[in-house]
Amino acid sequence: MTARIQMIVGLGNPGPEYENTRHNAGFWFVDSLADSFRSPFRAEKKFSGYVAKVYLAGQEVWLLKPDTFMNNSGQAVQALAQFYKINLEHILVAHDELDLEPGIARLKQGGGHGGHNGLRDIISKMGGNGFTRLRLGIGHPGDRNKVTGHVLNKVSIEDKIEIERAIERTIQVLPDIIDGNLQKAMNELHRD
Repeated sequence: MTARIQMIVGLGNPGPEYENTRHNAGFWFVDSLADSFRSPFRAEKKFSGYVAKVYLAGQEVWLLKPDTFMNNSGQAVQALAQFYKINLEHILVAHDELDLEPGIARLKQGGGHGGHNGLRDIISKMGGNGFTRLRLGIGHPGDRNKVTGHVLNKVSIEDKIEIERAIERTIQVLPDIIDGNLQKAMNELHRD
């Protein structure tokens, strides 16, 4: 058993020009979650982002979309976590993952940032890496020099459909994730 989740952070960049870019897969996840619970996001300056509250697995869970741009995501995470006294192990961070193909979602406890600037900033600002990650596959362009363009360009319709399928599958196992049954959720989600 891992700790129960009290906060879910979706990583992305704010603004319409980034809305359909691969780097915003984390935003798509929390948007989908908020929509399914009919809990709209509201701008919260003190948290440097957009916040919604849902009830999952019998408990209150905060959803957060930082509006700080990816490289400063930790600022928003730190602000909300400090205000509501949420420890690192009670946080789930949803983000785009180059090393997985579109349509694949993987859960991971702890670990490094793997070159992801949003994760890097959260680890730095929060003083540790003990949070759970939801890695949403976006595929790799095949050349590390093309990564920036790949993550910041508009996603293809085919890839977007696959990423949305991965999000739907993750939402189905979310009650187990929230409850701290991470291994059970992994067993289900990682079967593809």
